[in-house]
Amino acid sequence: MPKLFLTTQDPKEYLDLIHQANLPDLEIFTEFNPACDIVFGDTGRIKKTLSDLPHLKWVQTTSAGVERLMDSSLRRDYTLTNARNVFGESMSEYVFGYMLFFKKRIRPRVLAQRAKQWDNEDGGVLRGKTLGLIGVGSIGAHIAMTAKHFRMNVWGYTRGSETSKHVDRYFHAQSPLSQRERAEGEGENKDLTTFASGLDYLVVVLPKTDGTNSIVNAEVLDALPPHALLINVGRGNAVDESALVEALNQNKIAGAVLDVTEPEPLPEDHLFWTTPNLFLTFHTSALSYPEDMVSVFVENYKLYIEGKPLKHQVDFERGY
Repeated sequence: MPKLFLTTQDPKEYLDLIHQANLPDLEIFTEFNPACDIVFGDTGRIKKTLSDLPHLKWVQTTSAGVERLMDSSLRRDYTLTNARNVFGESMSEYVFGYMLFFKKRIRPRVLAQRAKQWDNEDGGVLRGKTLGLIGVGSIGAHIAMTAKHFRMNVWGYTRGSETSKHVDRYFHAQSPLSQRERAEGEGENKDLTTFASGLDYLVVVLPKTDGTNSIVNAEVLDALPPHALLINVGRGNAVDESALVEALNQNKIAGAVLDVTEPEPLPEDHLFWTTPNLFLTFHTSALSYPEDMVSVFVENYKLYIEGKPLKHQVDFERGY
């Protein structure tokens, strides 16, 4: 009989939802039991127990990010699955909430009201503007779909995949022109700065890996138009902090919204607290709601007991 160790901050709601699913042949423990072959919970809590589970076969996390389990010193002799296809809706609401916050000039109008000044300047509409996504996984694809509701152009920058039908134009890392294209004047070098130069909004949706460190650097920020807005809902390591502070202080871009930073929480003397036109939201863009996390676990458990491949498997080498 499969044995599950449920390790979350507040296991009662998770436990109730799992019981409601009437999963067959499942024994559940909310206290650590070394006999468990399945673990479901928060990555930080999971990390503490990995070495003490000799029968471990499968770990299901309650988050999309799994960097805490990627340490090369940790075991990798199990199947790791993360939470996917559950955060796209919340993150889309977040991204477009802040895009509209800027586009509809909400802050200037609040300040004008306080100052008893009539402000009827037109902020424009999102229609026809270009949204660029660095990372077009399940979350990025949902944001792209939402952008189409506003009749926006959507560009995507990925390692190679082109799976979202809502992305109008893809750019890929390391995609130089072929010799024939150079000779005939065709094609284009789709590098990151070329991608950035055509954007009104840049949204970063990347996991934390060695390959994503400071991908949004000074060169990328310089390539963005002065009216561009940067939003990071992936991981804080993706943005070069000093370059962003300089870009905002010098008005090279219109603003930045950071749901994620490195480190978290920020120390009190960090420059982000006082950088102009920078908004911090403290890793709240998409929280892990038990009903969403349990639905992912239930779907995978049914595959697990049937001996079928689990969904949302993490590649330990890639880190996502």
